[in-house]
Amino acid sequence: MRTKWFHSGYGKLQRKIFFQIVLMIPGAWFLFFLIYNLLSGKIANGCVRLIQMVLFVDYQDALTIYQFYIRNHMDLYIEIFILLSILLFVYISLSWFIRYFRQIDRGLDALLAGKEIEMSPEMETMERKMNRVQHTLEKRQMEAQLAEKRKDELVMYLAHDIRTPLTSVIGYLSLLHEAPDMPGEQKEKYVQITLEKACRLETLVNEFFEITRYNMQQTSMEREEIDLSYMMMQMADEFYPLLEKNGNQIKLGIPEDLRIQGDAAKLARVFQNLLKNAVSYSTPGTFITVGAEEKEDRIQISFENEGKTIPKEKLAMIFDRFYRLDDARATKTGGAGLGLAIAKEIVLLHGGTITAESQNGKTRFLVALPRISEDGCRLSATE
Repeated sequence: MRTKWFHSGYGKLQRKIFFQIVLMIPGAWFLFFLIYNLLSGKIANGCVRLIQMVLFVDYQDALTIYQFYIRNHMDLYIEIFILLSILLFVYISLSWFIRYFRQIDRGLDALLAGKEIEMSPEMETMERKMNRVQHTLEKRQMEAQLAEKRKDELVMYLAHDIRTPLTSVIGYLSLLHEAPDMPGEQKEKYVQITLEKACRLETLVNEFFEITRYNMQQTSMEREEIDLSYMMMQMADEFYPLLEKNGNQIKLGIPEDLRIQGDAAKLARVFQNLLKNAVSYSTPGTFITVGAEEKEDRIQISFENEGKTIPKEKLAMIFDRFYRLDDARATKTGGAGLGLAIAKEIVLLHGGTITAESQNGKTRFLVALPRISEDGCRLSATE
């Protein structure tokens, strides 16, 4: 029966260590047998001859030396030999094991240095895992650098863009202050322009706040039962002013008795971000369709709008932090490139998934959340 160790990919290492120990045991026994016979007198004549040659004495003197120093203390020598044999056996065994730890140590040094890791054939599994860790760290580092670069570019863009509406607000307010007798029609025009620029300034400041809040957000959740249909109707009303500007409408297709389990505030933020994205990129005069249905152990919520088809290469990055689909559109819509990234993080926190698809001028976002059983408990895919 194969062991768990073998299944983990270290079977080759296990076999090598096993055979090394197997070969060491007969070697130790052979050495012990040889010394024992030497000390016990079975090869005493050879030992005496050796003493005679080394000390340059006659045979009788060599025999006396052998009997006095070796034969009469044989038990002590055997005990010492057994102890030394055990220590030697342990030392050799540890040396073999330490050799693999040295390989791991060199592998960690190569990992820190960003070099390719190479180990002996029996450590192939460890080599593959450490190389995968290295590649994963390199990928994450590149992603972090890219996200930081996008963030820096976004902050520079926002900081630069704030100057324009702020300058306009100060300029028009100065005119109104300096000319109290300004004709009513002209004053109304200046007030309207000032209000528009102030709103734009508020949007940009909110983007700065959004970036800070994203980096400092807490992951704790307060779960409760949520009436999905009622929540979406409330949001449709909240988005009415934005929808009215472009002549868009929200079409809801959610069963009245459909309920989900989760943090209401966080899930509301997910749906708000998805609706805001749909409003920003919808063709004027079209419908934004929001639907929901139960699928096995999940509730799938969809947000679909009509607009430009998103290319596949951009669709793959749409949930990345600080990624904006269209910089030109973002200037007008005020997108900071965080809405979809935040939505994805919240959905994952709820044990769900979020995906996007775009073709034939229609873009659809799908949010799948665990549904609630009759007793109010969340069901997993394994239940």
